[in-house]
Amino acid sequence: MDPEWFVYIIEAENGRLYTGITKDLARRLMQHQSGSGAKFFRSSPPKSFLMKAGKFDRSTALRLESRIKKLSRLNKIELCKKGGFRKFYHMFLSEDL
Repeated sequence: MDPEWFVYIIEAENGRLYTGITKDLARRLMQHQSGSGAKFFRSSPPKSFLMKAGKFDRSTALRLESRIKKLSRLNKIELCKKGGFRKFYHMFLSEDL
């Protein structure tokens, strides 16, 4: 197991939400800000992290990222509120059994 991965949601200046995974949150944010990260931020730069959660193994982080990307914008915002990710993660674990 490699429990070093984080799942994150960043809000762009235009209000859109981006979900990703990384081992290094600070480095990944700098990549997004410099334009060398995801193409998503080429039209509008990243503003701030709305959510950061970890430490997961890579497989779990990828599955969580995939599940989060399928959520509506409203559900992603709820996920970012205090306790929102904890509830989501517990549901994720129970569905994954």
